[in-house]
Amino acid sequence: MTPKIRTALLGYGLAGSVFHAPSLELLEQFSLDVIVTSDPERQAAARAAHPHATVMSRSEWSGSRSDVDLVIVATPPESHGSLAASALQGGCAVVVDKPFALSSTEGEALVALAKERGQLLTVYQNRRWDGEYLTLQKLLAEGALGEVRRFESRLERWQPEITKEWKAQATVETGGGLLFDLGTHLIDQALQLFGPVEHVYGELAARRATERSEDDVFVALRHVSGVTSHLWANACAAHNAPRFRVLGSEAAYVKQDADVQESQIRNGILPGQAGYGIDPEASWGRVGRGEDTKPVATEAGNFARFYELLSAAILDGAPAPVDPADAIAGLRIVEQIRALQ
Repeated sequence: MTPKIRTALLGYGLAGSVFHAPSLELLEQFSLDVIVTSDPERQAAARAAHPHATVMSRSEWSGSRSDVDLVIVATPPESHGSLAASALQGGCAVVVDKPFALSSTEGEALVALAKERGQLLTVYQNRRWDGEYLTLQKLLAEGALGEVRRFESRLERWQPEITKEWKAQATVETGGGLLFDLGTHLIDQALQLFGPVEHVYGELAARRATERSEDDVFVALRHVSGVTSHLWANACAAHNAPRFRVLGSEAAYVKQDADVQESQIRNGILPGQAGYGIDPEASWGRVGRGEDTKPVATEAGNFARFYELLSAAILDGAPAPVDPADAIAGLRIVEQIRALQ
């Protein structure tokens, strides 16, 4: 039998409990051995959901353990760099949730440390496995839209109150704000689809009274390929515009609703179960021109694919599922946007 990848999950908030743990439980290549969270309610939830794992507080976690092969950093952004560095120095492979680091310089230092220690380092850009993103990739590969001219992408929600304590306290300097949060997903998808950029523009605003960074984001990117990307992230949008609107020389692809995986996991439909990642037909996007459009089935979303690729990287020497250089490129764009404000 192939040895399992012994895993420690640092953080058991939304990222840890919804995005990471369910995929680790699904895949036989991994064993979820340690969960680190200092919140008593989250500790109880972790023990109930993962009774085989050792649950401990942050003060009990030493940075790495000899009985752990992989450390996943799913804590608030301010701690990403130090926790990742400690795990790398301890001889573990590391996954860092977004944002990868608080600056491109910090990200470059982590990459250098991983190389020095001979350890795998990757970034959890799970929205590369959103259903609508996979569908758009397929349409582009087929040439269904012709020459793409404009890519519009949005992650918007109505959340007029800040519900997480760390987000209420976070500033830009400590990794707060939607540009570091949803914005890094939007930027990563645009870079993956249409390549490097030659011009960056952005607008940032704080709409909520207690917001200490930004909760309303607009980013415009002009790609070297000639495509223009317009990206929006908004935590207090009273109406959601389409998730994707992609305009090409021959046709457009318009998708109103976002990927279903997060809501499914919250409702108890887990990776590997029937219906997981399947977009209902009523939510499919449409391709065409003007009134002449047709529905296009959404590709099945699959967040667990990140960990399938990660297991191949750790066990067989395959490439990491996400090159940290991609995340650093995104951080440089974030820095350019902030410099404009």
